[in-house]
Amino acid sequence: MNEFDALNRIMERRYSCRRFRPDPVPRAEIEAVVRTAQKVPSWCNSQPWQVIITDARETDRLRDALQAAMDRPAAPDIAFPVAYEGVYKDRRRECGWQLYEAVGVAKGDREGSARQMAENFRFFDAPHVALVTTPAALGTYGAIDCGAFVTAFTLAAAARGIDTIPQAALAAYAPFFRDRYDIPDDRQFVCGISFGYGDATHPANGFRTNRAAPGDVIEWRD
Repeated sequence: MNEFDALNRIMERRYSCRRFRPDPVPRAEIEAVVRTAQKVPSWCNSQPWQVIITDARETDRLRDALQAAMDRPAAPDIAFPVAYEGVYKDRRRECGWQLYEAVGVAKGDREGSARQMAENFRFFDAPHVALVTTPAALGTYGAIDCGAFVTAFTLAAAARGIDTIPQAALAAYAPFFRDRYDIPDDRQFVCGISFGYGDATHPANGFRTNRAAPGDVIEWRD
């Protein structure tokens, strides 16, 4: 298998895992994933990401503490999208309905959809969470570099048999994470990555999202 095919195979293996087994990932494995993810490019090689990673015991404590803090209003450090429109709205909706269909939430079942949404804040029962921050002074491009790190983290994890789900939803509670982990005011909370070993038997892990064809995203100029 050549390197391109190997990379493509890893990317096809990666998916957003929405139910994990409780088994923790050995720390050496996590460090190997981060070591590989560190090799992504960043502007001027600034490597702006800092990552707080919880072990299984702290993840359980964090899960409980976050549930108790969810009456706070959403306050992300980086503004959430104003709106999804056109094809972006269509893709978002398709992904949502794939998930709801998989877990048996019918259209119009607001209670069921809210219950599934709340799983974000239980980390889908993952044994670990990585919390990614960036220097506020680096602005949008620091966040872009962190996005590259998140992508590399998920791919490196997939290559080692570890499942992941990046979670922008956690950024809604940036002040909570800032207080709990003494994140300095000069850093912005970007997202979380819940990770561990996926439960292949759970219906939430039984579907895969679609991808646009190259012709849908390329504008050739001759």
